[in-house]
Amino acid sequence: MTELKIAADVIAAENEKRSKALTSDYAALGENLSRRGVDIGAITQKVSEFFVAVPSWGVGTGGTRFARFPGEGEPRGIFDKLDDCAVIHQLTRATPTVSLHIPWDKTDPKDLVAKAQELGLGFDAMNSNTFSDAPDQKHSYKYGSLSHTDAATRAQAVEHNIECIEIGNAIGSKALTVWIGDGSNFPGQSNFTRQFERYLSSMADIYKALPDDWRMFSEHKMYEPAFYSTVVQDWGTNYLIAQTLGEKAFCLVDLGHHAPNTNIEMIVARLIQFKKLGGFHFNDSKYGDDDLDAGSIEPYRLFLVFNELVDAEARGVKGFHPAHMIDQSHNVTDPIESLISSANEIRRAYAQALLVDRAALAGFQDGNDAMMATDTLKRAYRSDVEPILAEARRRAGGAIDPIATYRASGYRKRVAAERPACVGGSGGIV
Repeated sequence: MTELKIAADVIAAENEKRSKALTSDYAALGENLSRRGVDIGAITQKVSEFFVAVPSWGVGTGGTRFARFPGEGEPRGIFDKLDDCAVIHQLTRATPTVSLHIPWDKTDPKDLVAKAQELGLGFDAMNSNTFSDAPDQKHSYKYGSLSHTDAATRAQAVEHNIECIEIGNAIGSKALTVWIGDGSNFPGQSNFTRQFERYLSSMADIYKALPDDWRMFSEHKMYEPAFYSTVVQDWGTNYLIAQTLGEKAFCLVDLGHHAPNTNIEMIVARLIQFKKLGGFHFNDSKYGDDDLDAGSIEPYRLFLVFNELVDAEARGVKGFHPAHMIDQSHNVTDPIESLISSANEIRRAYAQALLVDRAALAGFQDGNDAMMATDTLKRAYRSDVEPILAEARRRAGGAIDPIATYRASGYRKRVAAERPACVGGSGGIV
């Protein structure tokens, strides 16, 4: 039987307060959508079947490159993290899987599986870490990992990724996400071509270790921590990597890893078209790789990304099943609240994209009617789909208002009493 981290009667009591209003709002929206030829029941069903993975590292307090300020009741290790992730899923019914990061979450796979089953959770893509040094490793990644000039350092990084695959295979994961911080900070520091050749060779060694039913996601990032050049710096390089490695290699798109004003939705369309979109790390940004909550800065861009995803879904693109994961850093909010909010905003963008009149849009596009084409998108985006999101949660046993219910449960105060306070003043992003 699944362990509930928040008592069922707390959720029931909070839902009772809002049930009448939701019933009325849902009926009104249903009538409005019906006039547009849209079945609200079908949309609600699709939304209830859309899930996004939460990151194990996201339930802890993040920070900046300069300092980190610990939060109240922070998880002490992976089992506390899984408890927090279970709370998010219990309230949203949108996050049934957790994406682990090794070595941060390394422990006996049998214990991981047992804990996850106890909480009603599963595991999504594994994430390796060769962008920082582990306490017991022999070679440092200060000057790179998979592209390092030293063969022994590259071999160590390859072995770490293979270990992530082995752990993931034991707990039911089906994908490996590889992001590296390799690059250079000064002109002339690295030979661009030889560095990339070393990276491709290392990735090929990891690729060989993939089980037949696994996928590998390579993630591009424009800068940081390498500020002059980054080995996997944009989607074009990422695409070349996936093409070079083989059919199990795909590109992962992190919404914060692009230059300001980059047309990310077009990148998504290109990767779909050429069968190399692996999935997403959802977050938002204002200036760079800010790792802000999804939809907090540019919700319209998030909608436009989902417009491309729903378009591919509607067209029945063969083999189309991107992985959806959140990747954020929370330093001024309760991480659980931020992840609840993000999961709901991601579902909101999906629901809005489902409301786009595809036939009308195609007609306006073919007729070069720019105004009506963009208005068709805006009409869907302006639709208040909150009743659909809330009803999907309620039907699945979640909370009509998940953040209010979370606060009413007193969960944060309870775990703060159980978990020793962390010492503040540490540096770094994690």
